[in-house]
Amino acid sequence: MARPLRIEFEGAFYHVTARGNERRRIYYGQADYEKFKTYLQEAQEKYGYLLHCYVLMGNHYHLVIETPMGNLSSVMHYINGSYTNHINIKKRRSGHLFQGRYKAILIDRDSYLLELSRYIHLNPVRAKLVERPEDYPYSSYSAYISKEKDGIVYRDFILGMVSKTKKDAIYNYKNFVDRAIGVELENPLKDVYAGMILGGTRFIKEALNKIREEDLDKEDISHRRALKGAYRLEEILDSICVYFGISVDELLGNKNKGYRDTAIYLLKKHTGITNRRAGELLGNISYSAVAKAYWRFSEKLKKDKALRKKVAGIMSNVKG
Repeated sequence: MARPLRIEFEGAFYHVTARGNERRRIYYGQADYEKFKTYLQEAQEKYGYLLHCYVLMGNHYHLVIETPMGNLSSVMHYINGSYTNHINIKKRRSGHLFQGRYKAILIDRDSYLLELSRYIHLNPVRAKLVERPEDYPYSSYSAYISKEKDGIVYRDFILGMVSKTKKDAIYNYKNFVDRAIGVELENPLKDVYAGMILGGTRFIKEALNKIREEDLDKEDISHRRALKGAYRLEEILDSICVYFGISVDELLGNKNKGYRDTAIYLLKKHTGITNRRAGELLGNISYSAVAKAYWRFSEKLKKDKALRKKVAGIMSNVKG
């Protein structure tokens, strides 16, 4: 079964969800909700993450997490593992509590975080559990509209997006949420790229550049083709031509191995193109020749500082 890739780096923001196995309950009473919150706090103390908002539903949860130390996997392993052990002991059961691995979507905080926080806080209202979000006891919304801080929630960043003063921020955020009650909001998660990145084109490209090449080569990674396709083929070809001062026709028809192998490497790394298609494009060479050229270039890149500088120069034109 394909598994999701984790993109982890310092300062990343994530929307994290996990559901009960076979969509069964994961919280059986108030004590369980409170126990889960205890593990959220303990994970903060151990791993230094920030919890921006949360809602705990009967059979799933939503968290918005920031990882100043780039350690999402450690954070979630502690939270889910500890809570599973708690329920297994309490219920005298064994096995998985959650349905598969947790889902983590990397978020462009500047474009999506505020809207996402509202969408999460309104989850109990959409589920018809309460009429107003502040009436639901197992979410961070009450902390956002109260003068008193919640011990586990870091609300200042999101509140700072609606006002620079604390008093106005609380008032403005409540109005922001209230205006959406009874309104069919567009799900901010509908435009997630490759099942794991929420942001504009530039943010997506920057995120994909943080993925290690050896991880993308693993066959069991879900959305593997999309994760390799951060750029359009034309973008890469144009940038190579600008760097070398040649035309696209010259590049595609040129037997110079320096040009050809550079093109093979960058097209394979950044567009997800197949070996066969790359071979057809670059002078009708065989797919096995493309694979060998890609491997040789990759190995040379590890040792050749000047070559790495050249590749960075070409890609800087694409990003710009």
